[in-house]
Amino acid sequence: MVQYNQTRFDASFAALSDATRRGVLVQLGLADASITDLAQKFHMTLTGMKKHVSVLEQAGLVTTEKVGRVRTCKLGQRRLEEEAAWIENYRQLWSARFDALDSVIEELTQKEKADGRRKRK
Repeated sequence: MVQYNQTRFDASFAALSDATRRGVLVQLGLADASITDLAQKFHMTLTGMKKHVSVLEQAGLVTTEKVGRVRTCKLGQRRLEEEAAWIENYRQLWSARFDALDSVIEELTQKEKADGRRKRK
């Protein structure tokens, strides 16, 4: 099994666990934005938005640049490929388990139908 950097994974999933931070990523995917613009968009204080942006920045998902008094945010270089691979691995595992469960249910359903036909005769 592929070994993943646990600290980086923890930071990524912690950053993505919050709806506001996911929303910030969506917004930055459309265009770069200042922290002030993001705070207004999400109806929160500058301090609150700075904290969200800091979490995203620590995970490498966002970068910021300060020019004068304005701190502009943009998407970071991280593309979450390892995280997506980890999720895909578990998706395949669960898919296989559900397929096996479907087979058992189908087998039991067929057996039940056959037993029902025998009892009526």
